[in-house]
Amino acid sequence: MTVDYRSTAEHAVSKVPALTLGFWIIKIAATTLGETGGDWVTMSLNLGYLVGTLIFLVAFVVLVFGQIRSRAFYPSLYWATIVATTTLGTTLADFCDRSLGVGYPGGVAIICTLLVVSLAIWYRTEGSIAVDSVAKPRVEWFYWVTILFSQTLGTALGDWVAGDDRGGFGLGYEVGAAIFCAGLVIVGALYLATRVSRTAIFWAAFVLTRPLGATLGDLLDKPIAQGGLEISRFYASGILLVFIVGCVALLPQRPAQRRVHDTAREDER
Repeated sequence: MTVDYRSTAEHAVSKVPALTLGFWIIKIAATTLGETGGDWVTMSLNLGYLVGTLIFLVAFVVLVFGQIRSRAFYPSLYWATIVATTTLGTTLADFCDRSLGVGYPGGVAIICTLLVVSLAIWYRTEGSIAVDSVAKPRVEWFYWVTILFSQTLGTALGDWVAGDDRGGFGLGYEVGAAIFCAGLVIVGALYLATRVSRTAIFWAAFVLTRPLGATLGDLLDKPIAQGGLEISRFYASGILLVFIVGCVALLPQRPAQRRVHDTAREDER
């Protein structure tokens, strides 16, 4: 008996969620939790950026292995892995910006390069970077590594726009959040009113929600003198975690619909 491997891949179960309004609500909350949670470990617990990065890297690898080994889409596992990428992205961006001494522009340049390289290798290897193509272990690794770099880039962008040190623009957290909200509105308008690649729109929106979450997180926990609300990082993280758990439990969650490889490639043009 011969096995049609292409057919098998095309009908494999997707373990990533469909892109609904609920997806984006939880994503923004998860990115905000990544900022407050990452800062709580590295700053409030005084463990430093390197130790914090190593802690969250272990959590990221363990959860990605769990995601890949699972046989179906489990919302709690998926969103736990997303939170791991947001917390790791926070500490990794801070490590690049601050511990390596390259400043916000240098950190953005390094991480942006890593994201572009990740997407290019993924596309060259698999022929698609569409979310609906994520159904095989190798593609899942590409997906999660790219997600991690996109979260890290978003953190670095948020700090660059809001911060007034290390080469930042110093626009503050409220203005930074407004800028990234405006960027998401533009992306949404492109989705609704144009035929721009849906895959490009997804990745643009995914990157932009991260600095929005980062600036919202900083708005919650930074001192009042720095434009924040000075809420404890621990309590802010706990509130966000409860909100995310409630959303995952109550909002409809379904796996992304699988489509054939050629259709996914056509959708990227």
